[in-house]
Amino acid sequence: MQAEDVYYDEQSDDEADIVEWYEARPVTVSTAVATGSIVAAFAFGVLTAVGALALLGYMDER
Repeated sequence: MQAEDVYYDEQSDDEADIVEWYEARPVTVSTAVATGSIVAAFAFGVLTAVGALALLGYMDER
């Protein structure tokens, strides 16, 4: 790499660009969506438990 190929920034560290950081908005969901997701998660857990118990009962019969 030749000295002529090196890029030199004209700006010194004292003249750095100002970067503005914005805090992200908090995630908001409606009460209906939150309640629906909780009920769905509970129902999925119940179905999983019933399926596991049915599978264990099926395996005991064999």
